[in-house]
Amino acid sequence: MKRVIVGLSGGVDSSVTAYLLKEQGYEVIGLFMKNWHDDSVTISNECPWLEDSNDAMIVADKLGIPFQVVDLSEQYKTRIVDYMFDEYSKGRTPNPDVLCNREIKFDVFMDIALNLGADYVATGHYCRKASAIIDGNPVYKLLAGKDDNKDQSYFLCQLSQQQLAKALFPIGELTKPEVRAIAKKADLITADKKDSQGLCFIGKVRLPEFLQQKLEPKEGLIVTIPADSEIYNRTIPTFSNKEEELAFYATKYSYSIADGKTVGKHQGAHYFTKGQRKGLNVGGTKEALYVIETDVVENVIYAGEGKNHPGLYRKVLFVSNEELHWIREDITLKIGESLEVEARIRYRQALEKATLHKVEDGLYVEFDNKQSAITEGQFVAWYQNEELLGSGVIS
Repeated sequence: MKRVIVGLSGGVDSSVTAYLLKEQGYEVIGLFMKNWHDDSVTISNECPWLEDSNDAMIVADKLGIPFQVVDLSEQYKTRIVDYMFDEYSKGRTPNPDVLCNREIKFDVFMDIALNLGADYVATGHYCRKASAIIDGNPVYKLLAGKDDNKDQSYFLCQLSQQQLAKALFPIGELTKPEVRAIAKKADLITADKKDSQGLCFIGKVRLPEFLQQKLEPKEGLIVTIPADSEIYNRTIPTFSNKEEELAFYATKYSYSIADGKTVGKHQGAHYFTKGQRKGLNVGGTKEALYVIETDVVENVIYAGEGKNHPGLYRKVLFVSNEELHWIREDITLKIGESLEVEARIRYRQALEKATLHKVEDGLYVEFDNKQSAITEGQFVAWYQNEELLGSGVIS
């Protein structure tokens, strides 16, 4: 009998994951990951992880499976929280959920599971896994979940072949309503529980307050750049090759205070991210203001009016070799090669047609259509026919 360790989070998805595996005849063990101790930054008085671990325990009891809480807060702090602060202080916007899957659930947690003699680790992600034999070797594929609305393959875009080999995603073939129906029928306490929001496994944390603990507030200017600014009418040079053209379009616009009008003050450029609309607190404009650039060195935020402001849009982004990751190692591009794919630069974004171009120091992703708020530090993931092939950190 194969042994599976399920990351029970106290939500309906992982509860049904455990239920289905048990039905399929696996020996199932439930583990709850405790990743956070500091309650000073959670929003509500209730202690979210306590409530969640209780729900997980009740589900395990109902299913008659062993249950244990593992404390991973040390690793979480060094690998996720410290990394986040570091990225924000550089003016980048990290994605804690993608990191949590790569560093915690499928690394630290997986190690614990394998030490407990597990054959597999299962999570309640809405995605699917397939395998094929290619050139005599088993190759694992990560596929989008059946429920278009809930597909979470993007969050797993940094997994490796070794991690996928040991992973199971039992609810990937189901839709959310089907999952809830199974939970109801099995009489699981989590059947009607609302989906959790907030940082992966930390519970309800307010990001600005969270960041303010480490990143000191410092007052700076908010400068608006007009949509018809000369900056956007830059002369397009003649390119001697494709790489020059890609490099040109991947370069972001650079602004100075003199290019626009100072309309207000902020408490720290590192608290803001591109495309952000809330929190600027500047009135008197016809359309809402959006952050088009943050300068953490000069501590200036540049904003533009309306969501169609040209400062928000670019067609090409770059991923450096250090930040480039292929799930399908067998189709890694070589220098000079290109590949037509569909890609997304954030979770829940519809897939967009794009072409990958491999160059010596990294990879360009060239979209057919301009993309809004391409943000450094976030992940770009690329797909072909529902399969997530690889990903990288936008530089």
